[in-house]
Amino acid sequence: MSAVPVELSAPIARPPLWLPAAAAKFADAPAADILAWAVDTFGSDLSVACSMQDGVLVDLAVQADPGVEVVFLDTGFHFGETLTTARRLKARYDLNLVTLRPGAGADSYDVDGTDACCAARKVAPLERHLAGRAAWVTGLRRAESPTRAAAGTVEWDASRRMVKINPIVGWSDDDVARYIADHDIIVNPLRDKGYDSIGCAPCTGPGSGRDGRWAGSGRLECGLHLVSRGG
Repeated sequence: MSAVPVELSAPIARPPLWLPAAAAKFADAPAADILAWAVDTFGSDLSVACSMQDGVLVDLAVQADPGVEVVFLDTGFHFGETLTTARRLKARYDLNLVTLRPGAGADSYDVDGTDACCAARKVAPLERHLAGRAAWVTGLRRAESPTRAAAGTVEWDASRRMVKINPIVGWSDDDVARYIADHDIIVNPLRDKGYDSIGCAPCTGPGSGRDGRWAGSGRLECGLHLVSRGG
């Protein structure tokens, strides 16, 4: 199902010539078609990132490839509900789950501040892992916050020099809720307690959209998605 033949090398030095055509082709495509193309195109060089907020992206991804690599960032500060959700998803789908953890002595929110904590416990472990991949899949959606409003379905992650695929980027909150109900998707229990977006326990409270993340700081992103889309 690839749009054009692809020669893979990880990382890719610059945006591949076929990227604009793929971005146009899949801009409004169903998530299942996008993921089928991603699996067919990148194979084992593909990684799916899951925050364990719910299992929507995981459910879609394993339909495309039951053995697809799913990555979870265990910062050391997650809610117990989030860790339980990860275990439940692994058991239900027999996931090829890779748990990434920070190195010893990684910066901590209470000593070094939240920016440094996120950089050390989220961004750095993910970037080390993705250095061995050609593309990654995220559950990012435009409806989540203004910082994500310009995200595309297939785009170039310039900082990491790889392809970034956001198969549910155009989904509304209602689309997500409908998929969860129709497919009996595992959901983090905190969602039923008013947490629309779930990060680390010390920095997350109830709130709509991403308002509960770093509440009162005006911050909406941890750094994973704040990358240039340029060449």
